[in-house]
Amino acid sequence: MVYFLQQLANAVPLAMLYATLSFGYVLAFAVTKRADIAYGALFAFSGHIFLLGAHTGWNLLWLTFPAALAFGGAISMLATVSGGMLFARYVMLRLERASPNALIVATLGALLVMMEGARIASGTRELWLPPFLNDKLVLILLEGTPVTLTLIQLINVFVMGALLAGGTLVLDRTSWGNRWRAVADDALAAELCGVSARTVFIMAYGAAALIASFAGIVSTAYFGTMDFGAGLLFGLKCILIAAAGGHAHPLRSAAGAAVVGFAETFLAGYGPLVWRELLIFSALVALLVVSRRERVIP
Repeated sequence: MVYFLQQLANAVPLAMLYATLSFGYVLAFAVTKRADIAYGALFAFSGHIFLLGAHTGWNLLWLTFPAALAFGGAISMLATVSGGMLFARYVMLRLERASPNALIVATLGALLVMMEGARIASGTRELWLPPFLNDKLVLILLEGTPVTLTLIQLINVFVMGALLAGGTLVLDRTSWGNRWRAVADDALAAELCGVSARTVFIMAYGAAALIASFAGIVSTAYFGTMDFGAGLLFGLKCILIAAAGGHAHPLRSAAGAAVVGFAETFLAGYGPLVWRELLIFSALVALLVVSRRERVIP
């Protein structure tokens, strides 16, 4: 029983990470209507820039460790969000109007640019952060055995939970959320009603990049490093989850992603780790096939 509860606790941070990434992905997918493999790259790029900024702040600017982390986080968010919005404005928006299917190819190009840019900037080195905020907090004591999480895991859960709650409130309670929903349903009809689909398109992609940036920073702070392989895996799972859950329902996709996070943790805890990714992707593909709806994407 204690082992089960510990696995349940371990699953919460991963489930929140998947939920946050899926929420952000759906914000962009709702307006682009095309799979975006660059979203996982934005997540990984944010982590790389965070590492690079923190190392620069510590080694070159002689900042204290918390200040170096804050400096790296600020640089990461600025680079990721501005890069995402520029990509949306000058690449995706133009292709969406001229040749929508070319968007998928463009996201592959953006992925390669971010991956190589981060590699060159770091000097082809794998950067690491020293462990911090790793004090164990006892959640429950059962049969003399504690169920614990580290302080940084709890902070990450709180930050990502606040991000999800804030994003949901913005979509449900603000005029921008209404405009986003209108453009997601029918961009031309929204334009006829006076909504600038162009502006909503760019802002939605910027919001998705902001969420990916937050997720990349907190994940890198916990794991100590970041690589593009992990980012691409997370991004691919988000694509499959969003396709099954519906591009107009960010919170529904986030809930589905959280279920995937719990499933991954329990598969790793009770089964062979080598089969985990195969089983998860097979289940997602099967769910997508079963829940397939006949719809036309222009």
